[in-house]
Amino acid sequence: MKGQVAYLCLQATREGQASYAHVHEIIGGLRRRGWQVDLFEPDYVGKETVPGFLERIRAFISVQAQLWRRAHGAKALYIRAHPASLPTALWARARRMPVVQELNGPYEDLFIAYPWTRSFAPLFRALIRVPLAMADALIVVTPQLRDWAWEVVGQKPTYVIPNGANTKLFHPNSTVQYPLPKPYVVFFGALARWQGVDTLLQAVERPEWPTELNLVIVGDGVERAKVQAAATHNPKVVYMDRVPYSDVPGIIANSIAGLSPKNGTGGHSKTGLFPLKVFETLACGVPVVVTDFPGQANLVQDCACGLVVPPEDPVALAQAVDYLYRNPDQGAEMGFRGRKAIEQEHSWDRRAEETAKILTMISHSSEA
Repeated sequence: MKGQVAYLCLQATREGQASYAHVHEIIGGLRRRGWQVDLFEPDYVGKETVPGFLERIRAFISVQAQLWRRAHGAKALYIRAHPASLPTALWARARRMPVVQELNGPYEDLFIAYPWTRSFAPLFRALIRVPLAMADALIVVTPQLRDWAWEVVGQKPTYVIPNGANTKLFHPNSTVQYPLPKPYVVFFGALARWQGVDTLLQAVERPEWPTELNLVIVGDGVERAKVQAAATHNPKVVYMDRVPYSDVPGIIANSIAGLSPKNGTGGHSKTGLFPLKVFETLACGVPVVVTDFPGQANLVQDCACGLVVPPEDPVALAQAVDYLYRNPDQGAEMGFRGRKAIEQEHSWDRRAEETAKILTMISHSSEA
């Protein structure tokens, strides 16, 4: 046994979300390597409905109090960065417990997800910045986000560990459980403003989009009504709502491409992003079409596993989809290279190995 790690996740996660996969894949990998990982998360996590503001505050206090009672013997504290985690960061500092903070985006991500927080921007910036400054090490998802963190809290040990994919669950031989109209390309994930849903729906209406090609959309979120309306008037748009996470690989593997048309909303135009959907699509041996932001664009270009298009450009997106539709052999070669890259460099198991090394290092440093 390598030792105990207390893992604090105050973000509400739900199976099928990137945050859920990140948390549980890393924890599973750490446990396989001999770490005892105790996950502390709000008691409403996983429920269909998110409670009101006061109930969330109660849950934040309650789960942190549980951690304080149960984690005295931990060798390290791992915090998924959250504005409400400051009390536990202070608790760990008072006990000289080493802390790793995982940071997934800049301040702007919070302000976009919860617009009301922008009215209290100085407070929320401080609630995020102070725990980051106190941490012994930071884990970030892109090199550009590392640079942002250093501007905010100064240079300190910071490690770039992007998202990954479960290569056993997501693989080219996955079978689809639904009667989907082939051929199709697929978008799956949260229907949020920054996902480029408008561009996606405009692209499928363009004359450059192949007449015979369908667009399958899987997920839920604030842009749901737009997708439902598009599916009503355009027979090429197939909306599936949320599906069980275990069913997603089959939907991907039977498509000709996966789409990640992120737009310029949010901070990722500067800090970059590595969407989970990109790794999972490539793990299924399927090429991707992504917008030209640091992270996802670099991955696709370096591995030659898809196409990169300008953000918020429905014509370019439709043309890229058309190219893959009309050149299936090249698409298959891209998918093969993508699967190989995920197996060799970007599996969740590889990410857990990298995280384990950081925890070993900081826990040994605190004992020296």
